Amino acid sequence: MKRITSLLFLLFISFTSQVFAGDQDTMGKTKLTFTIVSPGNLAQEGKQLFLSHAAWMKSTHSRSGPKALLSYDVSEMDELTNPTDLKSKSTGKKVFILSETYESPVGVEDHFARTPDWKDWPKFDAWLKKCKVTKASSTTIFNSLTWGGK
Repeated sequence: MKRITSLLFLLFISFTSQVFAGDQDTMGKTKLTFTIVSPGNLAQEGKQLFLSHAAWMKSTHSRSGPKALLSYDVSEMDELTNPTDLKSKSTGKKVFILSETYESPVGVEDHFARTPDWKDWPKFDAWLKKCKVTKASSTTIFNSLTWGGK
């Protein structure tokens, strides 16, 4: 009975992995995500630093192989008093979400090894210290619905 249960579980996982995978599947890839809540008066500085960061990422990161950077996104919104009510009042702070997807954990390791070479790293590090930051530096994607966003 235990063996049948295990087999059914494996079949379920296999099936659901295929059901939830999108056309541009990122299942099993590695994700780096930072959530940064910036004081309102520092939000523009953060935005400028992220523009510099994107240019540096584009010029220095691999596009193929185990270190490949597959996607890079930074999004922003006002922090809301009730995050599930998009019409609630703003707290006056700005939320930035940095999301990077790599082929494997080696890409994240390479990214952090390169970070001191980014000309604005000291400014970015100082800015982060003035914000509330949650970091998930190297997670494995186990569910993916990625179709391209066109």
